[in-house]
Amino acid sequence: MTKPIDNFLDWLRDAHAMEQQSEKMLQGVIDRLEHYPKLRAQLQLHLEETHGQQQLLKGCLDRLGASPSLVKDISGKVIAFGQTVSGMFVEDEVVKAGMSTYIFEQMEIASYTILAAAAKANGDVETQRVCELILAQEIAMADWLKENLPELTFAYLSRSADEPSRASR
Repeated sequence: MTKPIDNFLDWLRDAHAMEQQSEKMLQGVIDRLEHYPKLRAQLQLHLEETHGQQQLLKGCLDRLGASPSLVKDISGKVIAFGQTVSGMFVEDEVVKAGMSTYIFEQMEIASYTILAAAAKANGDVETQRVCELILAQEIAMADWLKENLPELTFAYLSRSADEPSRASR
């Protein structure tokens, strides 16, 4: 029978791998964006938050006598690489990147909601605090995207009609 702490540690490892994936995805989009400075700046800001989140999660794992999962971290990076490469072959890359980033943020929101509850159930106040802090960052990023996706869409549509070579990225 699996103990609650075992699930909790496994979910913390999943979250660390998820942030590894997020880092690669964000960096891939940032590297390719040329004509959408507002989106690029926001993604860069969130990438910096992501680096901090990775460190916070590693600190939680260390404090609990556990470590990140190398297999999960590598798998997340490989998946992110595939997502980045696949985006290179679509004409509406920036719109797809905005949409996939928003979807990924929603997954992170669900993950940190669950992790905060699991930390509370395990009496781990510090990890609960960390997960709630990261949760707030993920909600803020999702909210920013939700508010700015229409503007991004309009910019893309306008550029695709007037200057197609500048529209995608």
